[in-house]
Amino acid sequence: MYNDPTAEIMDNLGLRAHTTLSSTTTVEVDFLMPNSIIIQHKVSTSASLEEIKEELWERARELPLFGMLHDLNSYHFVCINPQSETLELMDETKCLQDINLFPYMFILKVVERKGNETEKRLNLEIGQLIGKDLQKFDALKNPEVNEFRGKMKALCDEVVASRNKLTWYERVQYQYPARIATNPQLASYITDRLQEDQLLLSVQFDPSMEGQPTYTFRVSFDMRTRELLDLALAKLSVTFVMDQPAENYVLKTPGREEYLIADVPLSQYMYVREHVCQDDCSSVPLVIVHRKTIQVDIENLYGPIEDLGVKHIRNSFSGTTLIKKKYVSSWSINENFHFSIGTVSNMTVSADDQVEVMVEAGLYHGSRALCETKVTQEVTISEGKGVLDEDLTLPIAVCNIPRNARLCLAIYEVSRSAKATKARASIGSRPELYKNPLAWVNTAVFDYRNQLKTGAMSLYAWKISEDQIGEAMPNPLGTLVSNPDHEQAVTLTITFPRFSYTCSIMFPSKDKIISEAKENPQCEEITPTPPMMEEIQQIAERDPLTELHEQERKLLWSLRNVCRQELPHLLPKILQCVEWDNKAEVAEMISVLEDWPKLSPDRALELLDYAYAEPAVRSYAIECLTHISDDDLLLYLLQLVQAIKHENHLYCHLVEFLLNRALRNMRIGHYFFWHLRSEMHVPSVSIRFGLILEAYCRGSLEHMKSLLRQLDALHKFKELRGIVSVNRSMRDRQMRVHMKKSHNFATLSHFLNPIDPMYRISTIKTEECKAKDSKMAPLWLVFENGDPHGKSIYLLYKYGDDLRQDMLTLQMIRIMDKLWKDNGMDLRMNPYSCMSTDNREGIIQVVLNAETIANIQRQKGMFSATCAFRKGSLLAWLKDHNPTETLLNKAIHEFTLSCAGYCVATYVLGIADRHSDNIMVMKNGQLFHIDFGHILGHFKEKFGIRRERQPFVLTHDFINVITKGRQTRSEEFEQFKGYCEKAFLILRKYGSFIISLFAMMISTGLPELQSEKDLNYLKETLKLDLSEDEARDHFRSKFDEALANAWKTSVNWAFHSMAKKNT
Repeated sequence: MYNDPTAEIMDNLGLRAHTTLSSTTTVEVDFLMPNSIIIQHKVSTSASLEEIKEELWERARELPLFGMLHDLNSYHFVCINPQSETLELMDETKCLQDINLFPYMFILKVVERKGNETEKRLNLEIGQLIGKDLQKFDALKNPEVNEFRGKMKALCDEVVASRNKLTWYERVQYQYPARIATNPQLASYITDRLQEDQLLLSVQFDPSMEGQPTYTFRVSFDMRTRELLDLALAKLSVTFVMDQPAENYVLKTPGREEYLIADVPLSQYMYVREHVCQDDCSSVPLVIVHRKTIQVDIENLYGPIEDLGVKHIRNSFSGTTLIKKKYVSSWSINENFHFSIGTVSNMTVSADDQVEVMVEAGLYHGSRALCETKVTQEVTISEGKGVLDEDLTLPIAVCNIPRNARLCLAIYEVSRSAKATKARASIGSRPELYKNPLAWVNTAVFDYRNQLKTGAMSLYAWKISEDQIGEAMPNPLGTLVSNPDHEQAVTLTITFPRFSYTCSIMFPSKDKIISEAKENPQCEEITPTPPMMEEIQQIAERDPLTELHEQERKLLWSLRNVCRQELPHLLPKILQCVEWDNKAEVAEMISVLEDWPKLSPDRALELLDYAYAEPAVRSYAIECLTHISDDDLLLYLLQLVQAIKHENHLYCHLVEFLLNRALRNMRIGHYFFWHLRSEMHVPSVSIRFGLILEAYCRGSLEHMKSLLRQLDALHKFKELRGIVSVNRSMRDRQMRVHMKKSHNFATLSHFLNPIDPMYRISTIKTEECKAKDSKMAPLWLVFENGDPHGKSIYLLYKYGDDLRQDMLTLQMIRIMDKLWKDNGMDLRMNPYSCMSTDNREGIIQVVLNAETIANIQRQKGMFSATCAFRKGSLLAWLKDHNPTETLLNKAIHEFTLSCAGYCVATYVLGIADRHSDNIMVMKNGQLFHIDFGHILGHFKEKFGIRRERQPFVLTHDFINVITKGRQTRSEEFEQFKGYCEKAFLILRKYGSFIISLFAMMISTGLPELQSEKDLNYLKETLKLDLSEDEARDHFRSKFDEALANAWKTSVNWAFHSMAKKNT
C-alpha cells in the first residue's frame, strides 16, 4: 500500500484527512484566511469559486479580525496539488468539481491579488491628486469602506465600458460638452434683439489655413449646425481647394474648447444666446477647425488596470451554497431601546478644578427627536476621566426606530449656579443644575448592512465650536463620523446590547415593509370636502419652514392618496405629517411613495436636505433627478455635493447618481472633483469625500492628467503668494523672477482653467502679473489663451479667505438669474466664477473693463472726502466710455436692469457689508457686486449698532444714472421700480425652492448657515405668508425706505473711503 508522505505530514501536524470528492456533493474545506484565521466550512462541489468566496466572507464577518480584510474581490484562492505545486485559481467562474486538480486535502488559502507597477503608480497619483494616501483607506480595516470601494469600482467599470464604445463625436461631447438649452423656444428678450429673426454670424477658418478667411452670414435663428457648416464650407471651396471631406470639420467657439457638434438649431446653443444678449449689433463669432486639432483621448487608459483585483460585485447567487443566516426583523422587537454608557475620558481639566460632567442622549430622525432625551447622573472628572457606568433606556420600542435613526450624545459640564459664565440652561428634571455643553458625538443605530448595532465601541467627540455656542444640544445635524483626532478628542465608551442572543437583528427590507403596509392598511383615510381641499391649497402655498399644526397634519395624512393623485408636489408636506416613531405609518408612507408621481427636479431637491432622513424618500428624490439636464445639474451641484454630508452611510443612491453623471460628462466631473477636493482638509468628510474622489479618478484616468496639471499650478500659485507676503516692497519683481525660472514657468503653463475648463491656458504672461494692494494680497495672474482666436485669461488667486460663502452666494445669484430668464426677464446679471480649491484658498474670475464705485467716485470727485456725495460722477464716467448717444442710452439701460437685479438679489439674500469698494460697474453699464463675506442678514455692527440699515443699496448716484440726470420720479425711474417689483415677485413665486437650496447647505461648515434659524431671514424677506398684493406693498415700502435713506448710504461710503485712505 502506497503511503502518501504529504498526507502523513498533514496527520502529524494534526490536520485531519477529508473524504474524497467522488461520493459527496458537499465537502468540508479548511480556508486559510489572510487575517491568520482558519475557517472550516462545508461547501457545495457545484458552487463556483466566486460563490464560495461570497459565503466565506459572510462567515468571516462573524469572526474576530474581519476588519483586517479588504473587499473580497481583492483576493483569490490558492491550493497545493498532490505534486506539491502551488496553483493560483484565477478563474472564479469554475466550480470545485470542474477543477482538474482538486485542492489537495481540501485546503484553500486566500491570498491578496498581487499588484503591479501600473497599479502602484496609479495609486500614488490618485493619492497626490486627492490629498490623501490611499494606504490610509486600507489601514482603516473598515468593512464598510472596503465594500464601498468595491461597489464604486463596479460602477466605474460599467461606465468606462460604455464610454469605450463611444464614437469620436460622442467622445468630443463627453470631453468638451457644449451648453445646449433644453427649450428650443427663444424668450422675448432674445428675439427682441434679433433683426428679422435672423442671426448674424462671423465664421473664421482654422488658423492653419492660408489667409485665415472670414465670412459673414445672416441666417435664420433656427438654422441647424450641420447646415451652417455645409454653407460655410461651400463658400470656402469657391476660393480654396478642399481636399478633405466635410465630415472632417467642426464648428467651435473662439477662445474656448466648446464644439458645436450636436445638430440642433444654432439658437439653442447658450453661447449664441449669450452673445446676442450681450451685443445685439455685432456678429456671433465662430471658428471652423479640422477634427485632428481636437485633443480627444480615444485610447483606453483604463485597460492596464482592469485586473487590479476589484471586480464587479455579484447581485445574485446560485443559492446552492449560501448560508441561511439567522436574522430577526427589528420590527418584531417590542422592547424599549437601551444602551449603556461606560466612561468619559480625555477631558482637559486642571488638576485643581472640581469638574462634574453628565451626558444627554436622544434618538433623532433628521432634525426631529423620536422620543424624549435622557441624561446620566453627574460624575466628577479625575485625571481627565469619569466613570458613568449607567444604563439609559429611551422611551421608544426598537420596532419603531426608523432605518436612518441616529443616537446623538452631548457632554455637559454641570454647574449648580446659573451665574457661571457659560451656563446654558437648567436641566429639566433637575432644575437645581445648570449645563454648559462641552462636546457632542453621533452614531447610527443601524449599520451600513441594516443590522442593529451591538457590542462596545468608543466614540470620539467634537468640541463645541464658536459658531455652535447658544445652539441646542444634542446636535442631530452634526456628522456621524467620530473625531479622527483621537489623542485630543473627548472619548465616550458605550455598549449596545444584544436584543436577541441567537439572531442578528435586521431592519426589514423595502419589499417586506410594503407587504406589511398592504397586510395592515391604515384605515383613517376620508373623502375630501371642498373646504378641506381649500385648506390643503393654503397649506401648499406655505414655505417649508412653517410648522404644521396637529390638526393640519392629521388632515393631510388622511388625504395622502388624494394629494398623490391631485397635488403630488405636496409630498414634502405629507412627509412632515408622518410619525417616524410609528412603524405602521412609516410602512404606509413607503408604500404610498412607490406610486407617487415623479416631481420636477426643483421640487425633488428639497427631499435631499437634512430634514428627510428616510432612505426611501432620498432614493425617490434621485429617481426624480434622473432626467435633469447636465446644465441644470451643474447649477445645483454645489448643494447636491453638500447633501452627501446628510447621508448616514458611505454608499447611497445620491453618491451613485452624482458619480455616474460625473463620469459621463467631463465638465460635471471637473466641478464634482473640485467641490469634493476643496474640503479634503475637513476631518469629518475627508474619508467619505476621499473615497468618492478615488472612485472618480479610477473611472476617469484621462481626466486625472488634466486635474494633476491644475493642482500643480495651484501649488505654484500658493508658493508665489508666499514670496509676496514675505517681501512686499519688491514683491512684483521678485514674483516675476520666480515665475520665469524654467521649472516654474513649465508648471504655470499648459493646463485647463480650474474655474472654467472650457478655457485652455497656454503660457503665463509674467510681465502682466502682480500682487494686489489689499490685506490678503491676492495674485493678479494673466495667461495666454491656448486658442489663438481667444483673448488672454485673467485669474485672481486668493489665499487666506474662505471662498465657500462667495461660491454659494454667486451660485444663488446665478439661479435667480435663471428664474428671471425663465419668466422672460434678462436683468443683465454678472455672477462671475469663483471656486474654493482648498482650505481658505481659491480662484476668482477677473471681470475686465470694470471699476469699483469707489474708484469711479475718486476719479470724478478729485479724490476729495466728499466724492461719495457727488451724484454725477458715475454718469460722467459712463459718458466717457460711451461717447455717442446710442451707446450711452444702451449703457444706462444695462445699468438700470442690472441695478434692479442686484437690488432684489442682495435684499432677498441679506447680503451685508455693502460699500463702494465691493460694487463694480463695467464700461458697458452693467453693475455687479463682489465679496460676499456676510449673508442672510448677518449685518456688521459697531459698538452694538448696526451700520447698515437700508434694505438694499440705492444711492443718489445710481438714481442719477437711471434717470439720465433728471428728476427722481421720471419715467425711467418708474420703469426701474417696476423691474424691481417684478423681479421680487418672481423670486417669491419660487420662495420654497430658494429656501430648500439653502436648507441643503445647513450644517455643512458655513459659519452663517448653521441651523434652521439662519433660514428665517429668507422667510422674512420673501413674505411667503402674505398674498401677492400684500407682498408687493411690503416690497414697495422697503424700496421707499432704501430711497429715503440713500443719503445714509453715501455717509457710510464716505466714512469707508476715509478709513481706507488712512490704512
